[in-house]
Amino acid sequence: MKRIKFVSNNNQQHLFSTTVRKNVNDYFRENEISPKGNINLFTQTAAMLLIYLLPFILILTVPMNGWVAVLLSAIMGIGMAGVGMCVMHDALHGSYSHYDWVNKILGGTMYLLGSNVFNWKIQHNILHHAYTNIEGYDQDIASRGPLRMSELAPLHKIHKYQYIHAFLLYGFVTISKLVKDFSQLIGFNKAGLTKQHAHNPTNEFIKMVIVKIIYLSIFIGLPILLTPFVWWQVLLGFFIMHWTGGCILSTIFQMAHVVEGAEQLHPNEDGNIENDWIVHELRTTSNFARNNLFLNWYIGGLNFQIEHHLFPNICHIHYRKISPIVEKTAKEFGFEYNLKPSFMNALGSHIRRLKELGMQPSKNIEITA
Repeated sequence: MKRIKFVSNNNQQHLFSTTVRKNVNDYFRENEISPKGNINLFTQTAAMLLIYLLPFILILTVPMNGWVAVLLSAIMGIGMAGVGMCVMHDALHGSYSHYDWVNKILGGTMYLLGSNVFNWKIQHNILHHAYTNIEGYDQDIASRGPLRMSELAPLHKIHKYQYIHAFLLYGFVTISKLVKDFSQLIGFNKAGLTKQHAHNPTNEFIKMVIVKIIYLSIFIGLPILLTPFVWWQVLLGFFIMHWTGGCILSTIFQMAHVVEGAEQLHPNEDGNIENDWIVHELRTTSNFARNNLFLNWYIGGLNFQIEHHLFPNICHIHYRKISPIVEKTAKEFGFEYNLKPSFMNALGSHIRRLKELGMQPSKNIEITA
């Protein structure tokens, strides 16, 4: 994979990058607080794990009819998404705690979602965060079948109505990862990314197989063995859980980057992005519903994606405080701070962007990846 460079001769951009980092660091220094998690994060973690795992324990131990089990499966999906957004996400960025062993343990909650830690770190921490909204690099905007997330991807007739069917397909993202993780790891191995990050490709593949077997044995095997539900009922509950969690996770993540005002920037003929990296992140990312306290709590601050992309080493519990600092600094330097005032406003913006991408012809720009 060809490396993209962020090159800018604009002194205003360099000064903004330096200033916004200083202003945010000053906030923590002057208030004498750690940029990592605190008691609020610990209680949030316990709540998300409880929402996810308690319904599963009830299904295994308490006699119930099928409709109650369906409801509990959906609640598990809500909890599963919460664990992914509030616990795993911070931990795998190293922003949950100052202690690496804490981040490693809580980052391992990704295995409770049926996915793979190493894959996530490559796809999300490295490719998505380094090359946000760049076609061929950021897999979060990679177009697949009936979904077109990039203006550089080929346009097909089926994309015309993606603003309608996208949300149905979003629900399949976590359950598809059960299988897709293997092909994704093979791709990383071939690209040399696995060895580049000091991991043995064969060992990673074997570990993935073992973890998947354990996950399926627990979340499918135990209900078949310990409950009166037949196999197809258990699989239906498993699907409902994953579809609910997947739809929540995909929608929230896409509302940060595939919305109006979040640009899709492209390398020039030399393979360079003509922006400072901080400015690139500002231009390709959006916030929403900043004052919605419940949403801030449940989705782990992912409605503050600007702050998260500029400062991924800072825990999400601080985003609401540093967001006005980042916004003020950006406006002082003449940069747009993309903020949607509410959840519905952001959702509407995502739908309009999906509709636009479903009709807009592909731009004829060479991909350097």
